[in-house]
Amino acid sequence: MPRLKAETLSIRTSIEIKQLLRLAAERERRSVASLIEILVLDYAQQHGLQAGINQPTPLVKVGAS
Repeated sequence: MPRLKAETLSIRTSIEIKQLLRLAAERERRSVASLIEILVLDYAQQHGLQAGINQPTPLVKVGAS
């Protein structure tokens, strides 16, 4: 069963990382978004990480006083 994709993720990265992501995605015949999902899922599986169902991601305030 496919996962519901209701969240948006925006990142800043270097041009080198962006180029490598595109090259890897092309090689795997995937979109960049799909490749990132696979990389994160593989990492999580290798390190025993599990996302909690219906648990919101905690907000972290940077530089808050």
